[in-house]
Parts: sequence; C-alpha cells; structure tokens
Amino acid sequence: MTQYLDQLCINTIRTLSMDAVQQANSGHPGTPMALAPVVFTIYDRFMKFNPSKPDWINRDRFILSAGHASTLLYSTLHINGYGVSLDDIKAFRQLYSKTPGHPEYGHTPGVETTTGPLGQGYATSIGFAIAQKWLAERFNKPGYKLIDYKIFALGGDGCMMEGISGEAASLAGHLGLDNVVWIYDNNHITIEGKTSLAFNENVAARFLAYGWNVQKVNDANNLELLSDAIINAENEKNKPTLIIVDSHIAYGAPTKQDTHGAHGSPLGEVEISATKAFYGWPDKKFFVPDEVKQYTLEIARRGKKQNDDWHELFSRYRDEYTELANELELIQKNELPQGWDTSIPTFEAGTKISGRAASGKVLNAIASKIPFMIGGSADLSPSTLTDLKNEGSFQKGNFGGRNLHFGIREHAMGAIANGIALSGLKTFASTFLVFSDYARGAIRLSALMNLPVTYIFTHDSIGVGEDGPTHQPIEHVASLRAMPNLEVIRPGDANEVAVLWKYILESKNTPTAMILSRQDLPVLDRKKYAPAQGALKGAYILADSNGTVDVILIATGSELYLAIEAYEYLKSESINARVVSMPNWELFERQTPEYRESVLPANVRARIAIEAGSTFGWRRFVGLPGDGEVIGMRTFGASGKPGSIYEAFGLTVDNVVNTAKSLIDRS
Repeated sequence: MTQYLDQLCINTIRTLSMDAVQQANSGHPGTPMALAPVVFTIYDRFMKFNPSKPDWINRDRFILSAGHASTLLYSTLHINGYGVSLDDIKAFRQLYSKTPGHPEYGHTPGVETTTGPLGQGYATSIGFAIAQKWLAERFNKPGYKLIDYKIFALGGDGCMMEGISGEAASLAGHLGLDNVVWIYDNNHITIEGKTSLAFNENVAARFLAYGWNVQKVNDANNLELLSDAIINAENEKNKPTLIIVDSHIAYGAPTKQDTHGAHGSPLGEVEISATKAFYGWPDKKFFVPDEVKQYTLEIARRGKKQNDDWHELFSRYRDEYTELANELELIQKNELPQGWDTSIPTFEAGTKISGRAASGKVLNAIASKIPFMIGGSADLSPSTLTDLKNEGSFQKGNFGGRNLHFGIREHAMGAIANGIALSGLKTFASTFLVFSDYARGAIRLSALMNLPVTYIFTHDSIGVGEDGPTHQPIEHVASLRAMPNLEVIRPGDANEVAVLWKYILESKNTPTAMILSRQDLPVLDRKKYAPAQGALKGAYILADSNGTVDVILIATGSELYLAIEAYEYLKSESINARVVSMPNWELFERQTPEYRESVLPANVRARIAIEAGSTFGWRRFVGLPGDGEVIGMRTFGASGKPGSIYEAFGLTVDNVVNTAKSLIDRS
C-alpha cells in the first residue's frame, strides 16, 4: 500500500507538471518528470514542515536551484497541503498567478528563495546553512534543541557549470556545514543538447576535493537508494553532502525522454497522452487521485503536530531562558531590540575620517546592540573595516562567531548573505565598489526578494589613486542606481554615514548599497551647515544663500566638500549659491513634490552635479546642457596620487566655480 501511494503521489507531481506546462504553452516539463521521485522522497520521508505555517522557524528548507523546473516544486507543494491550489497550477505562468515561471520568494507559500539564475539556489542554501549553525549555537541549550533544521537544494548541470556554485561549495566544505544536502540531477542534457558539448568534468572528484561527502544514486526512481543516501548524509559529521542522482529527463515520454527537446518546451498533447499511458495514468488533465488528496490531509496533520510539539518546547524554554526566547522572537518578527541605536556615534566637526572608517565605527556600535547581526567581507575586512570587534570568526568549531570570512568569492558572498537574511538574521557583505560587478546577480535577487541585506562598498571612486583604473569604479554607482528596489547611499561625511546607517537598519524590506570612501573626508560643521538628519530625506539643503539662489551645487560622497568649498568661494564673490547633499536618489524621489521643489526649485535652472563617477543619470536633476552641467567621469580613471587624478579629470573647486559662473552668465 505504501509503495502504491508513493507512486500515486510521484505520478501526480509528474502529470500536474506536464499538464501545467502544456496549458501555459510554456515551461520546462522534463526535469519535473525525471525528479518527482526525488523531491517526493525528500518531503515525505525527511522534511519537517507545517504547510499551514510555512514560516515556522524550525522547518526544514527545500530550495529548487534549477528554478526553471518550477512546476516540480508547485506540484509538490500542492500535494503537501501548502496554499497552492489546483487552480493555481492551472494558472501556471499567467499574470499575477501564484505559480510564476520561476519560483519567487514571498509570492508562493513554501518557496524559500527566488531561483532561476542557475547556481543561485545552491549558493543561497549555504547562507541558510550558516544561519542555522549560528542560530543553533546561540539558542540551543541542554534539553532544548530548538534549532535543528536541515537544508536541501536541488540543481542540475547548469547549476554545476556556473561559477557561483563552486565558490559556495568550496566555502561550505571549508566550514564543514553538515546540515546541507545538495542533490545534483545528472541527466547529461542542457538546452543545446548533450552536456558533452561543453562539460565533461568529474563532479564527484571536484566535490571530494572541496571536502564534501559525495554519494551516487544511479536511478532517480529508486526511492530506497535515495533514502539511504540521505540517511548517510544525516549521519555525516563535519561535511556537507552532495548526492549525484542519475535521471532521465522527461522520464516515460516515448519520443522525448533523454532529449533536449523536453527541456524547455511543452511535450504536446499526443506525447502527454502516451506518457500518461506509460505511467498507467488516466488520460485526464490535472487529475489528482482521492488517495493523494487523503495523503495531503495526513501531511497537514503531521506538520501541525511537529509544529505544536516545537511550540510546547519553546514555551518551556521561555521559562528558563527568557531573554534568549525574546531575542528569537525578534528574529522571527524581523524586529530590532529596544535601544539598538543608542550607541551610534556622532563625529566632531573639523576632524577628518574616511567613509569606511566612520562606517566601521557605526557598524560596531550597532552590532553591540543587535546580537543577531552577522556579516563579513570578501577577504577585505582590513580595508573595508567591517570586522566586528571581539566577536570571533564563524568557523568550523566556532559557529557562534559573528565575523564571516567569505574568501575572494564575491558572487557567492551575495547569495550567502541572501540566505542569511532569509533566515531572519541581520547581515552585511562587503568588498570594494569596483568588485560589486562580481556580485551583481546576487544583489539583483536581494532586490527582487526585498531582503534587507546591506552591501558595504568601499574605495568608491578615482580617489583610490595609485591602484589605477582596474580598481577605480566609474560606472558602478550609476549601474547600481539603475536596479529597482536597491537603495544606493553615498554619504558625504561621517555624520551622514551615522544617520543613514540608522535608516538602513529601519528599512526592513529593502537591500542597500552603502558607498564609502577610502580617503579621509572632512567632518562638516553642522552648526554652520544643516544637520545631517536632512539625509533622511535623500537630499537636503546643506548650505544656502540669504537671497535669490543663482546656482545650485548638488553633490554626493567625497565631492560634497568640493561643493562646500566652491560655495564659500562663490559667496565671497557675492554669488548666491546653494549646496544640496544628495546621498540617496531613490529616497529623495519618494518625497512629496512640495519638498522636492523646495530643495531643487524649478526656477533655478543653473545647476551643477558633482560626483567622481559616471555622469549617467544626473540629467534628471540638472536638466539639459546649457541649463545645468554634470562634473564627473566620462572615461576610465588613471593611476596616480588622488589629488592629481582629481585635478586631471576636472574635479576641482576651480572647475566647479568656473562652471557655475558660466551657467549663471547664460541664464
């Protein structure tokens, strides 16, 4: 009876997936047909979850790294009682349905992370694994194993080929993350044809070299072999596990099994009918047997009991460990401890400090009050100044450390940070701004998922100096600003850094790119100029004239002081200038029209934007040439002393003053 029910469930997943793709006339049927036994076995025999409470903190996680096979996940979620109805499956790939073309976090109950760009799911699973280890180290006590969940991730040849999976696997092996299991669908097929066209490496040998426990299951349909492999993984200590599963894409399809034609196209009605006959299945669309419906009810009861038992344990835990219990609830609610911001420093006017150094001081002050904040850099913490003092390193044998060492693996770093954020912890990831390109795919997913990951990007301009154009970011700030739902912040002095860090931590659903200088910047006299709190509106009047404004100088970051010096010079010549600090475009554009007009009045057409990066995008604030100008970079930089480079590219007080006078004369 058990084998019969297992097969009914497996074939339900297969046929629902086939029918959904056919009805949408779009999608990927082959992998769901091949891997339905694998995913069913994981959910049925090994995962604890409560479909009525899909965000239960101690649930096991399943991640479909091969996100194109989304119907495999949707059909599995359906038979396991999640809020994915048969109508939802019928609406696969339709506008605003619960079943989009690739899994989207926050859109479909039971989807743990957005996947689709290959390898991202694998890498993100390592973030989940790191978070689980950290949570278990902090909260588990004798007799109270509150946190013991596992992470499963399923991917294919494409995930293995993408470099991000190698970066993440290497780090996971180093850390000995024995709470994560990757399943690799070894079907030898990609879009273009056989994998032998471009991929013939020994994957098992590679992962053994990474320090993984590697197992092989030679038939995806053999549930017992797969179960034995997962049991072995659960018993493995100090090593993550890779299970290589041999499968047949489009299993059972008479003419399309083992062909790339089944990868990304509907099978066709004739092929589907023949395949259902092979499965011994009625030739009906979206058919779910009564036995499978009853199975769904049993799963719901099982999950509720697991969840209830955990809550009973947590209730007793609260009596003994009240403070820790309160902290764990804050994590689950995405809230911060009371008084978390009371230690944020202010910086003395007249001193000088780099953006990165100011951020490091603020970050440590914040982290001292938020014990569930962890993060690190891509081997650059001595330069990005992101070490949390006296907090130890997260390593094998010390999973309570709060400093993460990602190694020189920027792309994996971003994906891992996403996994940590999805686990409820506050997190940050850091590298030089020029290397944000390497992490861009993961940053984009942070933005898609509304995850409060803070990316700390230092060495933000040609001010890097002697390192030269390979290390001098030019187009990077403009490129990041182009990304929807990513806050890009470039503070102009240390007190703006402090104010904006507070803003970042209060932004629960938005990732942030904090852009910081390597070189020292003057700390502005806030008695003479406007308070740094003005930065909370994205842009504000920092310095103004007493009369009619002749020219507006808009600046960010290290160029803010350039604008201030030019303002003072113009003032000495009785030219009425205004300085606008604009550290956050997106935030300014969300202000009321009245506020935006008060800062950048339409009747003042002489405007200059100053930023040591690409001029792209600034025209929206300064207008057409003749009305306004942008002083910035239109080429790559050069190697030399920072001062001489700024002068060579026209980022000088004299150039700002002369440009201002020219605009005023024309207006």
